[in-house]
Amino acid sequence: MQVDIAYRPAQAMARVSLQANESVVAESGAMVGMSTNVNMQTQSGGMLKGLKRMFGGESFFRNTFTPQNGPGEVLLAHSLPGDMTVLDMTPQGYLIQSASYIASTPNVNIETKVGGFKTFFAGEGVFVLKATATDAGQCIVGAFGGIQEIPCDGTLVIDTGHLVAWDANLEYSVGKSAGGWIASFLSGEGLVCHFKGKGRIWIQTRNPTEYGGSIGPMLPPRNG
Repeated sequence: MQVDIAYRPAQAMARVSLQANESVVAESGAMVGMSTNVNMQTQSGGMLKGLKRMFGGESFFRNTFTPQNGPGEVLLAHSLPGDMTVLDMTPQGYLIQSASYIASTPNVNIETKVGGFKTFFAGEGVFVLKATATDAGQCIVGAFGGIQEIPCDGTLVIDTGHLVAWDANLEYSVGKSAGGWIASFLSGEGLVCHFKGKGRIWIQTRNPTEYGGSIGPMLPPRNG
């Protein structure tokens, strides 16, 4: 699978080139277009797994694209305007903010991490997905705004609304941005993620929740 990302950084779109019988698995709704010889199959991954994905803020279904009788292409895009990047799979894998996941090679296992405050960023509507693979693979993620890779060597604090993905070997915990809940609320920062260890973190330059809160009052009221 070869991935070329165009129209960066504001309106990124991934062109995925596949050989015959090579596949890419994409989040439902991510497909922009595809070659006429590409076959699309929709799978839920099993009822229990599908329900976990749905409650994790991720789509119930995923689509597998496979060209027949020769190579083919699939065009993929994020639901929000912004950049995209390709993460080459590592032995430890990645943790991905669920709304940032777009697609991956079929050998990448995507698991919803559910377990209270550590994996659910309350107030941000974010669940965490864990991406792992036993051999080489790729995962495509998208952002609202630009994507910035930040090295962590020790400790680092990131607003949960700006997280895209991070190396799974990093320790993390979610907490208040200030000393108390009232101070955190008044600061306007909400919850932050405290990272510890050595690894990489990918952030998005815009916060979807904050953007929605800013633009929502400017929109005309819905009729009915």
